[in-house]
Amino acid sequence: MLNIAICDDEPEHFVLIAAYTTEFMKTSHCEAVIHQFSHPDDLLNTCEKQRFQLYILDIVMPMVNGIEVGKTIRQFDHEAQIIYTTAEPGFALQSFVANPVNYLLKPINKQQFFDTLALIIPKLALHQENTFIVKTPEGMRVLTLSEVICCEYTRHTVIYTLAYGKTITTMTLKGTFTQHISSLLEDERFLRPHASYLLNMDYVESFSRNRFILRGGYAVPIVAKQYSAMRDSYMDYLIAREHARCKN
Repeated sequence: MLNIAICDDEPEHFVLIAAYTTEFMKTSHCEAVIHQFSHPDDLLNTCEKQRFQLYILDIVMPMVNGIEVGKTIRQFDHEAQIIYTTAEPGFALQSFVANPVNYLLKPINKQQFFDTLALIIPKLALHQENTFIVKTPEGMRVLTLSEVICCEYTRHTVIYTLAYGKTITTMTLKGTFTQHISSLLEDERFLRPHASYLLNMDYVESFSRNRFILRGGYAVPIVAKQYSAMRDSYMDYLIAREHARCKN
């Protein structure tokens, strides 16, 4: 469950930002609780008892401004994501002391706000798992790495096969398949045995010289010239996984 804190002393902006955040989380199929604070002191007092993964902070507020709140947050949390919102553009340079993801001017542009959230979501540890976000015709969708069995690039889209039997198809990619899967390839579970395929080695049931067979009967081809490398990579992964299990 993702915990989000919104702090803004202007009621109309407060309500709007909360509504935008709720809409984005719903369309992204992301479970989140939005905590609302109208005064920075209330937020900081709550931070002593509860951690938030995302802070959406107004800058011009009574007593303590949003920049000071961000600096205080950074003293105890270097991983949380911060978005600043303000009607005053003059604070942009000062705001970077808290390493924010973005600095949005009021009135908030909905699409710009959504684009910012889309950048943030993959960085957050939902359910203590790594996540990433894909754009589908139905809207943005948050996926965990562990639920992806494999994916296939076809007709400039990517089809994800998921562990519970569903498939998700992305919108037409603006970049290449390689760019699209770059974050997944950083995870040791994923292997690319073919230019148009990526698989999660946790779901491999068997393999031959020309294909991997995955749980559920899914077949992923292996490029002939890559067989030896793919075999060695998979066997190394199995050995490392077994070693990790023995240590635990």
